Amino acid sequence: MRELDKRLTALSRHLVELRRAFHAHPELAFHEVETAGRITAELERLGIDFDYQGQGHAVIAHIEPPGTAGLPAVALRAEMDALPGQETTGAVYASRYADRMHACGHGAHMAMVCGAAALLVGEPPPGRVRLIFQPAEERGGGSRTAIQDGALDDVSAIFGGHVTHEYVTGQIMIRDGDITAQSDRFFINIHGKGGHGARPHEAIDAVVIAGFLITALQTLVSREVNPLHPSVVTVGRVQAGSAPNVIAETAVLEGSIRTTREEMRRHIHHGLRRMCAGIAELHNAAIDVRIQEGYPPVVNSPREVAIARRAAAALVGQEAVVAAEFPSMGSEDFSYYLQKVPGCFVRFGARRPEWEPVPLHSPGFDIDEAVLAVGAGYFAEVARAALQEYGQAWNSGAAQHTA
Repeated sequence: MRELDKRLTALSRHLVELRRAFHAHPELAFHEVETAGRITAELERLGIDFDYQGQGHAVIAHIEPPGTAGLPAVALRAEMDALPGQETTGAVYASRYADRMHACGHGAHMAMVCGAAALLVGEPPPGRVRLIFQPAEERGGGSRTAIQDGALDDVSAIFGGHVTHEYVTGQIMIRDGDITAQSDRFFINIHGKGGHGARPHEAIDAVVIAGFLITALQTLVSREVNPLHPSVVTVGRVQAGSAPNVIAETAVLEGSIRTTREEMRRHIHHGLRRMCAGIAELHNAAIDVRIQEGYPPVVNSPREVAIARRAAAALVGQEAVVAAEFPSMGSEDFSYYLQKVPGCFVRFGARRPEWEPVPLHSPGFDIDEAVLAVGAGYFAEVARAALQEYGQAWNSGAAQHTA
């Protein structure tokens, strides 16, 4: 058995206990106080220095072995927040709260990065490693808060990952280029004229206009976007009316736009406004549109993808390193880190072969806890591999400068 495998085996039970503690005590975006306390306690146990400015901020830890001052640094990232919702897994470690749960597996990510920290402390890396436990990935773009807190100061690259049932445990998905979609939200307010249900000719029915819009907006993708370019327009919330015999004067539609290409994004934005203006004119109503920019796409950089593949293959074997043909239409605020430094975002298979896949954000989502050792091992290996490569380049450049 390889030395890393031995260390992971010894560490696995602790990772399971740590993840279950996170999972049972979920906290929502920017309220991750108890979660941050568990992380800082683990860092103190490992003898790792950290910075934490309190609620709403990131826990930023520093692994800096003797003699590495001035050498390149890489960052490993995990998210602390949970989602609103009631868990239905029935697990003994299920959420203690009826209104929130770790439906996106962030408890697993925190345990993985803590496990990587233990491995890196036990066998010091050839450079500096930054551990980022950020708030509010789900709602609020907490990565921007972490960046403001100094998470990327003097960092050469960043690596992150996410559990999923799309792959079985032991598989690691690594893809070149775009990994996730651009995510935007839209808000449409329809202003008609209220009236009695028996006299529709005296009113302008906001419900009828809303229904017309819901159907029309789907043609933005089905008839105006090149089918080779993945795009999605979803109306997720509709609010209108007060009584069965009253014609609604107002209606509200809210939804999301997912695109992988900027030109498609611009076209859909323009088309949404164009349709709202046309339908307002058609029905003699007023329609206001607001589009809120969401997370940019996650785009992996080529050098870091190559490093990640080598590290993953060394851990799980080349056959278990898989590639996705298409990007996910989900979104991730890891994108904000990649706007500052290069990096790579991967996906960890977290499903036993006999399980039926359960989607992320489902109240029944859970993981095969064997993935915790896979993630911890990967994060430790990719940090070492990256620092080795960056260090060689740094030494080569220093030698040339001296010559």
